[in-house]
Amino acid sequence: MHKTLLLAAMLLTSPAFAATPATLAPLIASMQERLTVADQVALSKWDSHKPVLDAPREHDVIAGAGKLAGVYTLDPALAEQFFTAQIEANKLVQYALLSQWYEQGSAPGTPRVDLAKEIRPHLDVLQKQLLQRLAAFAPSRGDPQCSRWLAAAIAASPVDTLHRTALIRAAGELCISPS
Repeated sequence: MHKTLLLAAMLLTSPAFAATPATLAPLIASMQERLTVADQVALSKWDSHKPVLDAPREHDVIAGAGKLAGVYTLDPALAEQFFTAQIEANKLVQYALLSQWYEQGSAPGTPRVDLAKEIRPHLDVLQKQLLQRLAAFAPSRGDPQCSRWLAAAIAASPVDTLHRTALIRAAGELCISPS
């Protein structure tokens, strides 16, 4: 939550972001939070020797987003596209971390969090938060400045290179060209 407030303050107080919609910072912060959870998922996959790809879970998350879209006045196709991008970004983090740990011969000694009992319920809560924040930002998606706002918000994001790259992937379809 502290990172969310910090990012929001940076975006809203910087002259370069004066025209940035206030709805962007909370959306980016929630996307970052979801990517941070990818670290815990990777640790779980390391310990369990399970693959990163979990097609049934991915299908359920994407379908769930589509079903919940109406609650947030979102087009189901947009919600599904958005969550497909979130999942792809999350897997990017997992694959990169697992590769790093295999190269090193071990994963960090970070305390583990149970995937089924703690991580997935947290991701389910984040799904609703992300849909709410996507709905709030949706009217700005077609603004000609959207890509600039997005690039600047990601550049200002207080994350490492891996998570910034994943955030770029997660945000890949946020802006649309006005018709």
